[in-house]
This record gives sequence, structure tokens and C-alpha cells, in this order.
Amino acid sequence: MLLALLTAFALSQAYRTVTAIMATDLQSDFGLSAGSLGTFAGLFALSFGVAQFVMGIGMDLYGLRRTVLSVFPLAVAGATLSALAPNYGWLMLGQLLIGVGCAPAFLACTMFISRHFPSSRFAFVSGIGLGIGGIGLLLTGTPLAWLVERWGWRGGFVLLAALSVLAWLLIWRQVHEPAMGGEAPKRERWGAAVRRFGALFLLPHTLGIMLLGMVAYAAFLALRGLWIGPMLIDRYGFTLVQSGNMALVMSLISLFSPALFGRFDPGPARRRTWVVNFSLLVSALYLGVGLTHHAELNIALVVGISVLSGYSVLQYSDVRSSYAPDLTGRALSVFTMAMFLGVGLVQWLTGHVADWAQAQGIEPYRAVMITIAALLALGSTAFRWLPRLPLLMQAQGPQAAVKAP
Repeated sequence: MLLALLTAFALSQAYRTVTAIMATDLQSDFGLSAGSLGTFAGLFALSFGVAQFVMGIGMDLYGLRRTVLSVFPLAVAGATLSALAPNYGWLMLGQLLIGVGCAPAFLACTMFISRHFPSSRFAFVSGIGLGIGGIGLLLTGTPLAWLVERWGWRGGFVLLAALSVLAWLLIWRQVHEPAMGGEAPKRERWGAAVRRFGALFLLPHTLGIMLLGMVAYAAFLALRGLWIGPMLIDRYGFTLVQSGNMALVMSLISLFSPALFGRFDPGPARRRTWVVNFSLLVSALYLGVGLTHHAELNIALVVGISVLSGYSVLQYSDVRSSYAPDLTGRALSVFTMAMFLGVGLVQWLTGHVADWAQAQGIEPYRAVMITIAALLALGSTAFRWLPRLPLLMQAQGPQAAVKAP
């Protein structure tokens, strides 16, 4: 059942990273600026992130299976509309539908793992899930680059729409949630569910978790999903397929790095230190990509970013450990919402940073990578110094646990 749910997540990974391969053709067909391209890439993540609020409540009230099967067809509709889009406006509407349609995909996987696997295995199984979902990133590397070179970017959306239909059918056929132990909880009303969801934002440690969540994954996805292709083509004269090969390498690494970090999860007492240190290290690597202009060195730094970005799976374990058990699903939903709102905002912001840099006579990719490095450093600092997590402090010493609001 988890593998079936992960097929939808893999497709969502593919949808959110197509821009890196389609960017050149989209700019040519619709005359897009770097800012418009960043807005296009970011709209998926923004719509995906905003929809998390409804998806989290929907899964609590109606279950994972029903929520995914009801919403995922919007991704098929959006991909079909994108393939037929006559102008930029219709293309953006397609992105909006795709983002909402894919919104339950990853949250369903994390909630399924949280409910049906032991807490001691959460980081490891989540890492494996992230790795399997990374198959969608492989699709938008060399294979999609090859297809786009021959049949254009519209053919890429047709392929993704067809694969999405197959994923929906697999989930419909395979996923039937096992009953939870104990007495079935009484179903909440929507009003009560919304109030309990919103109460998470009143807990003081939520802010630090959300601020780093908004930039950690966004940093990697801005590079893999938007800038890696244009940067290698414009800076070093790579072909589309050559830049797709680099995207494929990043994707292959992303299959294994989350599971590796999940395997060596140090536990609640030391996990925050690991998260802070790795996020600062990755920030330094982005700074290196921005300040150096050497193809081999940039590729080496990008590989390093791809390996170390697997630390983000520890953030999910951190969220699971930071809230009372009856809030875990909603906390994961809030974190996922913050993460993908961050993806959209960072892609939008870096697109406009690139436009500004070009107007100032500055190499746009330098400005973009420095911006990403700064955002990641600021997020890491906020996570380190904002109020600490009471449940984790209890693991280190006697403190009162967080009560469910």
C-alpha cells in the first residue's frame, strides 16, 4: 500500500521539477523572462502548499485513500491543460491544478508511515519513501530531456498525464487502510478540526520548525527543479541532454541520501544539532556555486549539495517528536505546507532576483545562488535560536510535555 501511495508522490516530484528541462523551450515559445519562469515554477509549490491545510483535515476526517483518489485527478486535468495551453495564462492554470491535485501525495505517505510503522523506524522508512519518490526526479532528468528535444515540452506533459492516470488506478486497486488499534475515534466536525489545526500555530516552537522547513527543501528544489538546466546551458554551453544528465545525477543521489540520513538518525537529543549543522554546510556549498565560475568545481559542489540535502528527512522526525501523538498528523501537514509554500516563494523570489541581476549587469546565477545560501543560513539560525521544543527538552531533562490543544 505504501508503494502504491508513493507512485503519486513520485509523479508530484516529476511535476515540480519539469521546469529545469522545459525552461528553454517555454521561454522560446511564450517569450518568458526569468521572473515569469520562476513564477511558473513556483505556482505548483504555492498551490501545493496552500492546499495542505485542507488535505490534512480531509485525511483526518475521510481517510488517506478517499482523499488521494478524490483530489489526484486534478493533476491529470492540469497536465492535459498544460499540454494544450495556447498561452502563458493557460499554462499557469494548468500548474495551479497540478499543484492542488498533487497536494495529498506526500502527506498521505508520511501519515501512513506515522500510523502504521513503529516510531523508532519513522526516519528510516520515511527516508526510503523519499528515495522511492525520487524516481519521479529521474524521469525529469535525461529521459524527459530526450523526449523534449524530439517532441517538445507538450509531449512531456502528455507523458506525465498518462502516468498519473496509471498511478491513480494503482492506488484505487491496492490501497485499503488497515484499521487502527483500539476504539475508533469519533469523527470531528470541520469547524473543530480547523480550530485544532490552527492551534498548532500558537505553540511557540512551531515558528522555528516552519522557518527552516520553508527554506531547506526549497533550496534543493530551486536548484534541481529550476536553475540547474539554465545555469549549465548559459554558463558553460551544455546541451539540453547534458544538463539533463546532471539533473539525473542529482536525482539518483536523492534516491539514497534521505534513507542514509534516516538510517543514522541520532535520536531526539542530538537531532536538532545535526539539522542546524548540515543546513549551514549546505548553505556554504550554495555560496560556493554562486561565487565560483568553473564547470567541474560547480558540478562537484552540486553533487555535494545533493548528498547532504538528504538531512531534510531528519526534519520530519523532528516534527514527529515535537508534538503530542494526537497532533502528529496535523503537525506533519503544517510542516509540509510550510515546506512547499517555501518552495514556491523561493522559486518566485530567485526568478525576480535573476531579473534584477541581469538589469544590474550581474551574472544572474551568482545572485540566485547567493540568495539561496542566505535564505538557508537565516532559516537555520531561526531554527537554532527560536523557542525550543518542549517534548525534546523533556527527552534531555524533566520538563512538561506539550498538551494537545
